[in-house]
Amino acid sequence: MASHRKPRSRIPGPLTGHSRRTAVGFTTAALASVTLLSQTANAAPGAPEPASRSIEKVKERVDTLYHQAETATQRYNAAKERTDQQRAKVDKLLDSVAQRTEKLNEARRTLGTYAAAQYRDGGMARSAATLLFADSPQDVFDQSHLMDRLTGRQKQAVDDFQAQRTKAAEERGRAAESLASLTASQKQLKTQKKTVQAKLTEARQLLANLTAKEKARLAALEKKKAEEARRKAAALAEKQRQEAAARKKRQEQRQEQQQNGSDSSGSTAPSAPSSPSAPSNGSKAAQVIAFAKAQLGKPYVWGATGPSSFDCSGLTQAAWKSAGISLPRTTWDQVKAGTRVSTSELQPGDLVFFYDDISHVGLYIGDGMMIHAPKPGDVVKKAPITEMPIYGSVRPA
Repeated sequence: MASHRKPRSRIPGPLTGHSRRTAVGFTTAALASVTLLSQTANAAPGAPEPASRSIEKVKERVDTLYHQAETATQRYNAAKERTDQQRAKVDKLLDSVAQRTEKLNEARRTLGTYAAAQYRDGGMARSAATLLFADSPQDVFDQSHLMDRLTGRQKQAVDDFQAQRTKAAEERGRAAESLASLTASQKQLKTQKKTVQAKLTEARQLLANLTAKEKARLAALEKKKAEEARRKAAALAEKQRQEAAARKKRQEQRQEQQQNGSDSSGSTAPSAPSSPSAPSNGSKAAQVIAFAKAQLGKPYVWGATGPSSFDCSGLTQAAWKSAGISLPRTTWDQVKAGTRVSTSELQPGDLVFFYDDISHVGLYIGDGMMIHAPKPGDVVKKAPITEMPIYGSVRPA
């Protein structure tokens, strides 16, 4: 009788001798072909991309990430400032609600006392009893007058209770709105914090994956960039000195012309004293720079305002605070706090802002140099103001 079972597939046994060598040879050839095809597909026509070019791309990406992180840091600072202000407002409103509630409870107790007394005395029946049992018409008048006054106090108690209840409801409503706003600010704060951390994590991973040779090439690129920035800063400082000398010469010429005019007219009035070359804010600026120099070497920490670490706007805010001048928290607000000045007219103590999005700030100290808190992993240090694209400058005082 024929079997209806389906024949089983043969399971190949272990490779032996010639068959193993044939399989290995085929696999090797296949892998080589795949590798070759992959390289051919990915490679651009011509010579392969030099290693230095890939390092430049890594540096460009890292710089972009740090810039994006700093922009997010300023958003974080703004959100934190709003959160702190909103929290203070909520606390004040909650205190007011508590006080208003106590006044409401007091009005309620007073109203309850009158209600209980009216219930015990029988309400309107008390007026009839007064009329029936009075000894004389004068007694009726006196007692009726007393009842009128009592009714007036009861009405005032009712009015007070209603007024306190209305005000309490209004204040509870304002407190609820402020709490909702605080919750929104806290949510935004959390979002910006995650953004900063994500950008910094990506930058650190890129740097951590570099080999020793790649890190050396990256350091060489950084050194070349720093040297170029110093050369530009030196040229800028020389231009500032020349323009300052030209301004001084023009001022002296005007004074000389005024003096000659006075002599020709026969006037003996003394000429006005020449204005000092030092800025009017020189004393404050000196305090600001002294404070900033004392922070050299302290680490950059995003969102920090001192005293052991700073971010860029936290450092400038703390420096000017040491001289008695209050600056806003973020770069976007600090750029509005003071008088705008051109780069050629910079004086020590001025704030220099960078990038089109105004995401970085440094404190000018003269000769084309500044003190700033640069980026995560770095410290407060001196640097040329030409190492980043300048947005504009402000003199706070």
